[in-house]
Amino acid sequence: MPGSNYGSIFKITTFGESHGEALGVVIDGVPAGFELSLDLIQAEMDRRKPGQSDATTPRKEGDKIKCLSGYFQGKTTGTPLTLVLFNENTKSKDYGDIVDKFRPGHGDWTYFSKYNGHRDWRGGGRSSGRETAARTAAGAVAKQLLSSMNIDIHAYTKAAGGIKCETYDRDEIEKNPMRAPDPIAADKMMVKLKELIKDHNSMGGVVECRINNLPAGLGEPVFNKLDAELAKAIMSLGTVKGFEIGSGFACAELTGKEQNDERDKNGFLTNNAGGIIAGISTGQEVVFRAAIKPTPSISQKQKTIDKELNETDIVTIGRHDPCICPRIVPVIEAMAAIVIMDLILLQKEMSL
Repeated sequence: MPGSNYGSIFKITTFGESHGEALGVVIDGVPAGFELSLDLIQAEMDRRKPGQSDATTPRKEGDKIKCLSGYFQGKTTGTPLTLVLFNENTKSKDYGDIVDKFRPGHGDWTYFSKYNGHRDWRGGGRSSGRETAARTAAGAVAKQLLSSMNIDIHAYTKAAGGIKCETYDRDEIEKNPMRAPDPIAADKMMVKLKELIKDHNSMGGVVECRINNLPAGLGEPVFNKLDAELAKAIMSLGTVKGFEIGSGFACAELTGKEQNDERDKNGFLTNNAGGIIAGISTGQEVVFRAAIKPTPSISQKQKTIDKELNETDIVTIGRHDPCICPRIVPVIEAMAAIVIMDLILLQKEMSL
């Protein structure tokens, strides 16, 4: 199965399934001698793990990370770094009804079609959002490396259930279950979410990510542009159905005069480009957004087909996130960090 790796120099390969024994990641290209904190990696895993609040799945997983290689006496060795976490709370019996049926909105049908009927149906197998735990671990390593360069990445729920944040206070993000920078909007989101939970339904939203202190000149035209790499990485997340950077789709309604970021001797006057022009960082804050689809696992009767193409109904049971936005926040940060770290190392390799 190709497609489980990403990166040119800072390369990651994730492995494992939702209800398998374990998930993990092998990271190649980590510089030797870096003082890597396993506690900080665990802190990122804790931000993503299930069972945190009413806004997440009730499935309880410790998601305790274990380092198998590439790390000795508190420092990286320069050899492949392997991080693994073991699944502890699986209930595969909840998925007995999907052995022969395909859940709407899930990868059941597409995996069945691609792999000639061979798929792990337990919890969605490889197509499950649980795969992102391995990405989060890799991103936690990248974030530590970037932090040593004073590069900061943070994401948050910009909107959910049609409710948009009107204010931005970074200190508020980790204080509410929606991970929203606007506490008033966060409360409204939770009210909406609880209503949907009672109706056995779910909701989507928008997650925004900001990257600060990125130097100008990062990105490899023309096929490995910074914005292109970010788009690929973020769109590789199963829950993401849209991506925009800077003014994004709104620029289609602007004039050139309105969209262009003018500048004077002190710098840019606006940031409609989102910190990237011609695929290369400008030195400004990089800002992008991802559209998060409603969690497809809902306990309402839906029409589908079985493996024999017979029409039938299905009700998805199990423990699922009513809104994935809060838990995808650290994953989006992780993917952004992996992209930036890879491009930084690529830039250094190409410089004399």
